[in-house]
Amino acid sequence: MNKDTTFSEFSIKARKKIVVFSRPAVMGILNITDDSFYDGGQYNTTQTMLDHALSLIADGADIIDIGASSSRPGAKLLSPEDEAKKLVAAIGELRRELPEAIISVDTCYSVPARAAIEAGADMINDIGGGRFDDRMFATVAELDVPYILMHSRGTPETMQSMTDYDDIIDDLAKFFSQKLDELYRLGISDVWLDPGFGFAKTVNQNHELLHRLDELCSLFRQPMVAALSRKSMIYKPLDITPDNALNGTIALDTVALMKGARVVRVHDPKPALETIKLLQIC
Repeated sequence: MNKDTTFSEFSIKARKKIVVFSRPAVMGILNITDDSFYDGGQYNTTQTMLDHALSLIADGADIIDIGASSSRPGAKLLSPEDEAKKLVAAIGELRRELPEAIISVDTCYSVPARAAIEAGADMINDIGGGRFDDRMFATVAELDVPYILMHSRGTPETMQSMTDYDDIIDDLAKFFSQKLDELYRLGISDVWLDPGFGFAKTVNQNHELLHRLDELCSLFRQPMVAALSRKSMIYKPLDITPDNALNGTIALDTVALMKGARVVRVHDPKPALETIKLLQIC
């Protein structure tokens, strides 16, 4: 990331307030699930959730990204209704404790997306890219909120086998172009893109995608999100566990930022922010 030529300011509209990012943004992950691949079950009570949210903000997270249903490969998603109930309760508590925080909701269904925004969330982070629920795009348009469009194939239960690509950058570019056209036709323009590291891609394909991320970034003006934190593309080649994958996360986040990513989604905001600050100096 060259501070003079690569990174440019960008903004989102959060609850009718324009938020400008003058450096790459840090999304802090808040999983209130029992079965997430790294921290499942750690933050599934009101107090542990609030404590972790406060810690994320204190460590430099610009956005809290809350998820109530695990999307790890092989996971079975909650029903939209059950997911909505969990999110509404959690977001109500978060909003009371952190009235000024930007809260993103990690969901692929329109019912919990709407419920979460109405409960106080600011933006929708959709791993399904509108494919899991044909009401998602229309719901985002009605709610008039920022939207993260992620690339994947299949569902978390099946996506491990969905790994045939002619050319990974061409495939993602076609997907994003098609979906952006659909979003724009509905009047949705506040969109970030997520190439979906770890979703329907082998370890080698994930590394090819990261290596060529600058190609993808050059094709789109929308901010690109790098969600690499502690994923299998880090811990499998190193023969370690997700618990020991922080160093690898920092290394690959650095690569992503230097190749044009403008948002990093992480479990550990403090080292991510330190990485960004040092890259801006260099």
